[in-house]
Amino acid sequence: MRKTNALPALIFVVIVGIGTAFAYFEYANAAYRESLSIAIGAFVIAVIASYSIKIADQWDRVVVLRLGRFRSLKGPGLFFIIPIIETVPYWIDTRVITSSFKAEKTLTKDTVPVDVDAVLFWKVVDPKKAALDVADYNSAISWASQTALRDVIGKTMLSDMLEGREKISTDLQRIIDVRTEPWGINVISVEVKDVLIPAALEDAMSMQAQAERERQARVILGDSEKQVAEKFGEAAKTYINDPVALHLRAMNMLYEGLKQNSTIVIVPSSAVETMQLGGLAGLTALTMGLGQETAKREGRRAGGAVV
Repeated sequence: MRKTNALPALIFVVIVGIGTAFAYFEYANAAYRESLSIAIGAFVIAVIASYSIKIADQWDRVVVLRLGRFRSLKGPGLFFIIPIIETVPYWIDTRVITSSFKAEKTLTKDTVPVDVDAVLFWKVVDPKKAALDVADYNSAISWASQTALRDVIGKTMLSDMLEGREKISTDLQRIIDVRTEPWGINVISVEVKDVLIPAALEDAMSMQAQAERERQARVILGDSEKQVAEKFGEAAKTYINDPVALHLRAMNMLYEGLKQNSTIVIVPSSAVETMQLGGLAGLTALTMGLGQETAKREGRRAGGAVV
């Protein structure tokens, strides 16, 4: 790509201006033929000088051909070429360049069509090879990246592609770098931006993940119940050898259940005898006592007195 600069244009204007001034001076002295020659000569010199002067930016390297053969690389800064004999076909940027590429509807190893977007970071390290060994290194980079991406997708399972993007990026960088090294181009890194799968498959994977979470929740609940049952078994072994502890535990359970609210609890007579609560009369007395205590507490809250 040819660069434009104001310096050659300025030199052209200066030379033409000086030549015009001399031509006007000769014309004023009635030397018409000499003035015309000076004007034409100044114009030719201005064209040659402006064409010969080139300026390359700090990041540019310029390929110079002499009669169609490679002569040298120029830049950065000011340099000169011989008009007509030497030409400048390429201005090569040596900075890091980013290129995006993608692969659409490409089958993975397990025959799932995916769309993959990626970004390539590369730079020209040998401008001579980039100019002489490949016709258009930008297009070559793009096609090499796309074909490499399709090759990697075809050798990778969908699950590995969704979970292991770093590995795919490393493989892509290695493959593309091998293909572009003869062109004087170095691949710095490759980043996989996105992996798109069909909507139906995405829904199925979401349902599968939800079912897996439900299965894990049920397994955890079952393990919890198993642990609770084991603890109950250990407690039963303790209570069977200590009736007094069982009696106190039963009394505490009823007390905790009744002290908060005035609740009627129906306990089977067989359970009363098993828990050794002292018979139905004792249980009734316990309930009445708790009821009176609750009524007194509510009376205090209301600011009244209960007899």
